[in-house]
Amino acid sequence: MPFPRGRKPTAIAGSKIPKLNAAASENQEEGTQAKRSSSPPRGAPKKRTAFIDITNAHKVQISLPGKRKEPGKKTVKKTSSTSVSANNQIPKEFDIDSENSEDPYMCPEYAKDIFDYLKKREEKFVLCNYMTKQPSLNSEMRAILIDWLVEVQENFELYHETLYLAVKIVDHYLSKTPVHREMLQLVGSTAMLIASKFEERSPPCVDDFLYICDDAYKREELISMEASILQTLSFDINIPIPYRFLRRYAKCVSASMDTLTLARYYCEMSLMEVDLVPWRGSLVASACLLMALVTKDLGGWSPILRFHSGYQASDLAPVVRRIHSMLSAPPDDKLRAIRNKYSHKVFFEVASLPLVLIDVLEKALAS
Repeated sequence: MPFPRGRKPTAIAGSKIPKLNAAASENQEEGTQAKRSSSPPRGAPKKRTAFIDITNAHKVQISLPGKRKEPGKKTVKKTSSTSVSANNQIPKEFDIDSENSEDPYMCPEYAKDIFDYLKKREEKFVLCNYMTKQPSLNSEMRAILIDWLVEVQENFELYHETLYLAVKIVDHYLSKTPVHREMLQLVGSTAMLIASKFEERSPPCVDDFLYICDDAYKREELISMEASILQTLSFDINIPIPYRFLRRYAKCVSASMDTLTLARYYCEMSLMEVDLVPWRGSLVASACLLMALVTKDLGGWSPILRFHSGYQASDLAPVVRRIHSMLSAPPDDKLRAIRNKYSHKVFFEVASLPLVLIDVLEKALAS
């Protein structure tokens, strides 16, 4: 609100205000209460409560510095969150969240419940191989699109969660809507825009996505596609992705960063394979972690992993075999975005590691 002419404001934004001591704050509070209880200006309507006083003002107790505690009242100590395993009925040997009891960002009290909820939520987003419903598309075109989305994620320095969610959005949209091949890139870039709004702190703008498409589409087309995707998915885009489960399960075995990165490489390569679309993200993440553990000779599917994932080693067998078959196939020179990405030193050059033999994997699956 502008100040009247000829008058200076009493306080300036950002100026330091001296602190009041206890007596001054009490006097200030009494003065405020006196002003509130004074009669309204002449001609103003009288203030009254509707029916009853529905506020909590009469229940609020302000503890001022130096105020004595009333006798007879006991102070209730706040219980520590170290009793997570007892509250969630988690055996002590499987408790991986108590170590973060002092970190509110880790949500140790709810971590197990959150991932159990995400695992149940996967049932709502189970897909089939939808390529038979797409007369103008095939699996190779989808792989080209995802290879391009990986480059977009790197160029914009987006989170990995954004990439995985964008691929999920593309798959769910294509499973319900026939798309011409000329519009496939528009679907992918729009899905990345939606995922960025959901995951990123500072998502790229519409013009950025138009630029990476070489201005092949107009602004109105991208906005129209965004509305079409959201309406087709009923605005429910909180789709569980394998990347979240992978990080959770890697924490169960205290996997090192290079081991987790190797599992991330396998998991990201699985995005290219349309045959893995029907498999749940938690199952794909479990299979990728098992392959990384066996490759690093760190054991197999341990009891703690069975407890937190809910999968036995035999449940992972079909996915492990499919991913191993995909990785052992000769690489396509045109689709090397993921391999080049994980050949960098930042990612421990895990893409250059030799692939574990299938016989070794079979032994781990049988144990």
